[in-house]
Amino acid sequence: MRRTLTGSLGLTLPGIFPPTVRKAAHGADRVSGFGRAKRCIVIFNWGGMSQFESWDPKPEAPAQVRGVYNAIDTTLPGVQVGEYMPKLAQQTDRLAIVRSVKHRARDHRQALYWSLTGVPPVVLDGQMVSNPVLATREDKPMLGSMVAWARGVPNGMPPTVTLPYPVAERGLVAGQNAGFLGVRYDPLVARPKTGKPFPGVSPVSDSPNLAVDESMTGDRVAARHELLRTLGAQFGADRSSGSLNAYQHFHGLAMDLLLSRKVREAFDLKSEPDSVQKAYGDHIFGRSLLLARRLIETDIPLVMVNSGAGDLNGGAGAIWDTHVFNFPQLKNFLMPPFDHGASALLDDLELRGMLEETLVVLMTEFGRGALINHAGGRDHSPDCYSVAFAGGGVQGGQVYGRSDRFAMNVKENPCGPHDLHATIFHALGIDYHQTMAGPEGAEIPLCDGKPLPVFG
Repeated sequence: MRRTLTGSLGLTLPGIFPPTVRKAAHGADRVSGFGRAKRCIVIFNWGGMSQFESWDPKPEAPAQVRGVYNAIDTTLPGVQVGEYMPKLAQQTDRLAIVRSVKHRARDHRQALYWSLTGVPPVVLDGQMVSNPVLATREDKPMLGSMVAWARGVPNGMPPTVTLPYPVAERGLVAGQNAGFLGVRYDPLVARPKTGKPFPGVSPVSDSPNLAVDESMTGDRVAARHELLRTLGAQFGADRSSGSLNAYQHFHGLAMDLLLSRKVREAFDLKSEPDSVQKAYGDHIFGRSLLLARRLIETDIPLVMVNSGAGDLNGGAGAIWDTHVFNFPQLKNFLMPPFDHGASALLDDLELRGMLEETLVVLMTEFGRGALINHAGGRDHSPDCYSVAFAGGGVQGGQVYGRSDRFAMNVKENPCGPHDLHATIFHALGIDYHQTMAGPEGAEIPLCDGKPLPVFG
């Protein structure tokens, strides 16, 4: 259903969408929707978003399970969501809600790695024995890096972009770089020039700001390039070839970005009408979504927007890992801006004629437990959680899979992170059976899941 909006978003012609290189899917796994998407935006709610207060409320459950909030009706008969998602509740005709995702990782870092690479950490006798902390070149590549490898990297553009920061915990947590694919496919980390960070949010302030200063003319950039080239010669004299190659790669990419008119224009959020900026929200999360939309209008195939460091519409400590004060955090800080920003993104993409060719994925690393703890929070649970898809050939207006009466376990159509990856690859026209050259020459498949039947 196409909506008519009255002034909430400005109308702008779509960007120039480059042709994509696609590989044929294996006939046995062919489902509808192959290659319908040209680009992808992933919204990743780091910390574990509660399914009870979002996509899978349980209004008939006892109070100690259902919590203090109500469920509200959506545009789909018989389907409800949490009451603090009123805008997304009116967009379920665009959404495929998946209520049956599961895996076995109960630790954030393990679950992050599994969610973003499609494979678990090291498993021995059915039990995970590693707890990945820092990213290494032995890791499976993250989702965006695999998409860039399969689709090709546009000249002068980053292979994939992460906004507005990587998930930070004692360094770059495993699952957020290109792993064994190498530095060429690492995501570029950037953040929008505008938008309000909130007190106590170190990952935001520690992230590089790649918005180009208006005073940086082409001549000034060229002069700095020559200076850096001269200094780089001395740098290279004292570095290993690996370090030098990485330096040269990022130096070259930085110059390309600084000199690229497309990049300058993409980062210029001020060029957006005030109505569009207001629709997304004047905070880092909303502006990151707006920047993601502008970046996919260049040749970048996948942009990931991380949310989870208190950068939504609240103060320090407002995170999706709601072990304590689950209900006030969700009501006051987390759900309203998520609902506002994500629904604005879907509206904006449709108004620009981009939604059918842009896959939007709303995900998290696991869900929350059914029983409310003594601190008024919900603890980790990877046994059953929810994600949602929109655009990119996805048939909206459906719910796939079903949880049990307390959303503690999957009851119908279980799926895992590898199946979510296969769904994304399929939508982007990528043969997920193809293999990459891994450590020591091993052939590693993009993923071993199967696309979910959520396409029209």
